[in-house]
Amino acid sequence: MIGFGAMAQEVVALLPEDLKLRWLVVPADSVVATRAKLGDEVCVISEVAACDGTPDLVVECAGQGAIREHAESVLSRGWDLGVISVGAFADNALLDRLQSAAVAGNAHIYALAGAIAGIDGIAAAKEGGLDEVVYTSRKSPRSWKGSPAETLVDLDGITEPTVFYRGTAREAALQFPANANVAATIALAGIGMDDTRVELMADPGICRNQHQIRACGRFGELNIELSGLPLESNPKTSTLAALSVVRACRHSTSSLLI
Repeated sequence: MIGFGAMAQEVVALLPEDLKLRWLVVPADSVVATRAKLGDEVCVISEVAACDGTPDLVVECAGQGAIREHAESVLSRGWDLGVISVGAFADNALLDRLQSAAVAGNAHIYALAGAIAGIDGIAAAKEGGLDEVVYTSRKSPRSWKGSPAETLVDLDGITEPTVFYRGTAREAALQFPANANVAATIALAGIGMDDTRVELMADPGICRNQHQIRACGRFGELNIELSGLPLESNPKTSTLAALSVVRACRHSTSSLLI
């Protein structure tokens, strides 16, 4: 596993019984403290090259920066990688390097669904042709703290739902790396980073992260709404996003995949 923040700790707590966390990659200045916390069963390291075995699956729970730092090293070793910070793939040059590393290493990159449902339906609809995909993210002002939203809207002063960003999935993923990974996932599943439209909203009247996807095409029309609770330990992170990582871990050993 790459990262040991709020999401990663939730994932570890819910790992299926037949899976064990064996290696954990964290920043160099966190290695000693993390080792003391986890004990001897987990090998805590600061770089992928220090892994002394072959993991069945590597999962990233550390943000887009961790993808840039560690993903190529994972894939070039032939290890499958589950990615939750899919917004990193808005960088075309990075995505090209990672796909090349995956091909060379005979590995796979799994873009995890994260905080949203319906990715399977969008991906299926794409096969017949999609005309339009629009994603709207509505979160409490607290959940947007520490993001560029602070420079676009008065998060402490708004009294009604406020749209502070309209643009493409690529722009959203690059400008809001901690909040808009879902936009990138939807885009990859559907009509692409530059054609997927995104709206980001701050709403002082809600305490849950609300996501809406609207898509239309040859298949018909699709509308998905999800109201998700953020992790108590990190309001920027959806609980469902953590659970999607747990699901990916379960898939690595299951004989029936859904």
